[in-house]
Amino acid sequence: MIAPKIFLYSFSLLASLSVVDFGAMILPFVALVLSIVTLTIGANWLVEGSAKLAYRVGIPKIIVGATIVSLGTTSPEAGVSVVAALKGHSGLALGNAIGSVICDTGLIFGLGCLIGRLPIDRFILNRHGWIQFFSGLLLACIAYFVVYVLGVPVIPRFLGITFLVLLAGYLAISVKWAKQHPNLADEIGNADRPILLCLIMIVAGLAVVIKSSDWLVEAGQEICFILKVPESVIAVTGIALGTSLPELATAITSIRKGHPEILIGNVVGADVLNILFVTGASATAIALPIPIEVLKFHLPAMMLILIVFRILIAINREYFSKWSGVPLLAIYFTFLIIVFG
Repeated sequence: MIAPKIFLYSFSLLASLSVVDFGAMILPFVALVLSIVTLTIGANWLVEGSAKLAYRVGIPKIIVGATIVSLGTTSPEAGVSVVAALKGHSGLALGNAIGSVICDTGLIFGLGCLIGRLPIDRFILNRHGWIQFFSGLLLACIAYFVVYVLGVPVIPRFLGITFLVLLAGYLAISVKWAKQHPNLADEIGNADRPILLCLIMIVAGLAVVIKSSDWLVEAGQEICFILKVPESVIAVTGIALGTSLPELATAITSIRKGHPEILIGNVVGADVLNILFVTGASATAIALPIPIEVLKFHLPAMMLILIVFRILIAINREYFSKWSGVPLLAIYFTFLIIVFG
């Protein structure tokens, strides 16, 4: 019943638009298309530069994805959440961080399984992957504890600072693990581009991806405004998905370029950073209130999807099977239906 209602609602909106409305949508749609084009170009530079850098300095590509690429692709979430927190939109700040974890693991990794052959690097997934899981568990435990035990529905600033300290520790141990990776020798030395050029490609790619994502979100919001779509719909879809577009673009490009390790590392690393970096920075900027919908819907969905991800790691062998993406995508879209409902 939900799909027909959505179709009829969308049709009635389109039918009610005037000629002026259609004219007003031309510019946002042009901006939408151009931002997608530039987003793809930036993602190409980012993935290519990251892969070449990994070869030149002997760092496994999955480590590059989990650190350098993830830091860049989560910067939109951090910017949006910190600004939202400072402006008093706590639901947007915390919901964006948690929603991005759900989007990265459910939608992006789920699609990656369907369209590519993703290798299982157990050295990384049994280290970074467990940090991903326990970071989510830590955030959930803190949220439920302060609300239902202390009776104060706020993440205090000292916990935000604690998250940022844990982030620094995560980045430091990532460097240590990179030197211990069993396939380290296989990653070294046959790139045909100098390190400086690789770094320029990474920085330029990140800049283009982040700016293009910003344009894409603004264009989408403008279209939603013209179509008179409620702000709650914009927040759930436009903001959470929009700030995850860098991860999505990087994921598709990494598969197309033959570097699926970057996709896996980026998703796992981005989840850790969305919790420790995005939530930590937001709560450090200002004590972060916890909306009730985060407790009822967002956190349970995030933990469910992280548990399913751990199960998929355990039951698959050398590669994630294509069907592995099905439960992740099912959880993601079920979450959207529940939130809309």
